[in-house]
Amino acid sequence: MGSPKRSIDVFNRPFDETHPQFVNAVGRAFAILRCFEHGERYLGNQDIARQTLLPKPTVSRLTFTLASLGYLEYSATLEKYALGTAVLGLSHAYMKNNDVVSVARPLMKELAEYTQSAVMLGAADGLRMILLEVCQGDHTFQLNLAPGMRVPHGSTALGRADLAARPPELFEQRLAELKDDCDPEQWPRIHAGIVRAREEYETYGFCFSMGEWNPDVFAVGVPMMSSDRGRVLAFNCSGRISVMTREKLVQDFGPKLVALRNTVFEKVEGRF
Repeated sequence: MGSPKRSIDVFNRPFDETHPQFVNAVGRAFAILRCFEHGERYLGNQDIARQTLLPKPTVSRLTFTLASLGYLEYSATLEKYALGTAVLGLSHAYMKNNDVVSVARPLMKELAEYTQSAVMLGAADGLRMILLEVCQGDHTFQLNLAPGMRVPHGSTALGRADLAARPPELFEQRLAELKDDCDPEQWPRIHAGIVRAREEYETYGFCFSMGEWNPDVFAVGVPMMSSDRGRVLAFNCSGRISVMTREKLVQDFGPKLVALRNTVFEKVEGRF
């Protein structure tokens, strides 16, 4: 039968609330914390109930509990909640204990300066990619991105690299999930880009996003899969179109990004 923990597929983040090991109260509490990802600093119980579709009495109990534990802070003046410092503590602990980030950072800085671009490290988080590190190499053309921010999965080189590393059955499943989450008018274009990126990865070892997320930006991305094939991260290199020509991406920047990935993988011995 095996351990329930081993049945958790890190490639397939959407959860099953009917699983016997799933604790609904915990899932709902994290759903509340995720409400603050969209840029709002303060949210009331009614705002949270609207976003999560949870009953307001349930939201009230959970926000009180989260505030008691320091994950939310309550403003009596506004009668609303903001994220608490305990969330920052978890983030700091994650980054401090993540060998990949500390190993990759100096290599990413070096490549960012060489390519005059932004070099990023990210991981899949639901239907988005969350940035773990961002190194800027062009101070006159800085993308407004920082660790902790999320970018699209289907239109960025970072997200496409992650998708390219997925086994076929999970790749098709994620395509279906992205389709459901996407504007129907935009999906054919995004789907074509994802499929093309998977083919590019097979051909070059990396894939592209040529102005499809940001019209002023060309980018190349590459995945990094752990040695036990249980987790995937992705690196990308994004910069202005005048610098990041397709020829440079194919002949120079892409291979250098692959070399960076390989160096990081070797230094952490494939464990992350």
